[in-house]
Amino acid sequence: MNSTQSLPRAAATATLVRTIEWVDTDAAGHQHNSAVLRLVEACEAKLFRDLELPEYFPLAPRVRHELNYRAKLYFGQQVTTTVVVEKIGRTSMTFSFEVWGEEFRGEPRVLAAHGSFVTAHVAQGGTAATPWPAEFTAKVTARGGSSQD
Repeated sequence: MNSTQSLPRAAATATLVRTIEWVDTDAAGHQHNSAVLRLVEACEAKLFRDLELPEYFPLAPRVRHELNYRAKLYFGQQVTTTVVVEKIGRTSMTFSFEVWGEEFRGEPRVLAAHGSFVTAHVAQGGTAATPWPAEFTAKVTARGGSSQD
């Protein structure tokens, strides 16, 4: 494998549908900034459960995160979040994500947020990035299609 491998669009994708709860909102009446991050992390967790790689989270700290807010999300609104593995390198993985607010109170579906993040593989007890295990890389690169929950 090259030092960085771009994946086909259908590879390593998960989609999660949730509802914005009261705890997700702030005094302004729409989602708190952290709510979008929690939705993305929940979708990321679903992706790695679907890949049967539960060991991912303790070994994959974030090293970069970019988040662009585009529209507000409101209490009771359905939200669809999609996470895609865009690239996997020797020691890091790059993801993109979109968070869509579904039709609500007569307003059409809208892209509420999008962005990207990078994780690095750090072995248990380690302090520096190390190569992804071969089994891990194989499962991520072999994944086809999309999963929804």
